[in-house]
Amino acid sequence: MAKHVEYNEVDENYLKERQLKRGAAGWLLLAGLGVSYVISGDFAGWNFGLDEGGWGGLLIATVLMAVMYSCMVFGLAEMSSAMPVAGAGYGFARRALGPLGGFATGVAILIEYAIAPAAIAVFIGGYIETLGLFGLTSSWPVFLACYVIFIGIHLYGVGEALRLMFAITAVAVLALAAFVIGMIPKFSVDKLFDIVPDDAAAGASEFLPFGFAGAMAALVYGIWFFLAIEGVPLAAEEARDPERDMPRGIIAGMAVLVVFAALILLIAPGAAGSSAIATSDNPLPEAVRAAYGGDNALAQVINYVGLAGLVASFFSIIYAYSRQLFALSRAGYLPRWLSRTGRRKTPYLALLVPGTIGFVLAAATQDGALLINIAVFGATVSYVLLNLSHIVLRVREPDLERPYRTPGGVVTTGIALVLAVAAVIATFLVDKVAAAITAAIFVAAVGYFWFYSRHRLVAAAPEEEFAVIASAEHELDRE
Repeated sequence: MAKHVEYNEVDENYLKERQLKRGAAGWLLLAGLGVSYVISGDFAGWNFGLDEGGWGGLLIATVLMAVMYSCMVFGLAEMSSAMPVAGAGYGFARRALGPLGGFATGVAILIEYAIAPAAIAVFIGGYIETLGLFGLTSSWPVFLACYVIFIGIHLYGVGEALRLMFAITAVAVLALAAFVIGMIPKFSVDKLFDIVPDDAAAGASEFLPFGFAGAMAALVYGIWFFLAIEGVPLAAEEARDPERDMPRGIIAGMAVLVVFAALILLIAPGAAGSSAIATSDNPLPEAVRAAYGGDNALAQVINYVGLAGLVASFFSIIYAYSRQLFALSRAGYLPRWLSRTGRRKTPYLALLVPGTIGFVLAAATQDGALLINIAVFGATVSYVLLNLSHIVLRVREPDLERPYRTPGGVVTTGIALVLAVAAVIATFLVDKVAAAITAAIFVAAVGYFWFYSRHRLVAAAPEEEFAVIASAEHELDRE
């Protein structure tokens, strides 16, 4: 595929106008970034899996997705230490799968990160309406405020944004701990299985009320406990010591997420009843009210402080989409003007353009579940390509310098690959409309690449330099 692309010359100021701030994050901030990306999934979104598969179906889905993400994270830790570039997933796939594979991976990640904040904004609106704040009867002013305030903070500077994000995430973690402790006295195993089985579903039982198909469909929502942890490597060019800090940060973040996924999946439906929270936009406060028979101080605390979890993920995923868009634009895959950075070395257009699109989507649909499904479809496609990239690089470039090596090698990422394919299939089972919308975006993006941007790539971009040098070395070895 490299023979079918063309590189354009750029002037000496091109990369100077596209610089990020180096040394802004150590491994602890990177781990916090990983948790921050995902923590909103503990507060809202996962519970829709109860409506699809019941508690047993969602349990199976969550365990499978925990295995997939854990295996994939080990692969990402290796690739990010070997290729610490802002393009992250796009950069890894570019080297392994060529320009089209790299672009497809980058687009999939961009769909995930551009749409997920819109879904989270809908959930934030749901929490605020439940609290009766500001007398709002429509949530679009909340969506607008979220985008304006938090994009503004990112425009101010990455170091300040990451530190504030870490503080907000810490508050959210304390809220989850308070929720778990407060709900333990109300826990009952019987409440987990209070959804009436659908006798028409194959394999239906008290454990799997919607049968085997329900468990498969629940994969989409099991993902929500971990969705976006793979974005940590996007901070590679802003890390202090990416070869050392990137593996430590992403693995530590994943470990924290697994613990919270287990606690929330067990305690929330086990104290409130699975049926009580299966379709809620704010399941944790609703779970407290259901468990205690009405409103109380804990429900109010979780509702107010729970906003911190949603805000943390909203805030951090804005960072992620801007860096992925920045890298694709800097390399010429998307319009180059999107990658310009300002005086404070933040990619201001890469922050503003997807933010505008996200606000419009949130305001127009006000459907968090639909937006989740679009984001998840993009994510699962990227997971297939990311795991495949690790396997290809291990086979094709065994001598590539790897400061960190994945335990189990290609077997580990092979397991993740199989589970990622299953997750892609599950998105079609849950929401064909969301899958079709995402597929249409992919087709449009590939058309743009094939007919336009592949003739205008920038060889000086770090991700392209990695791949071009590797390709040249491979050609020399064959001669």
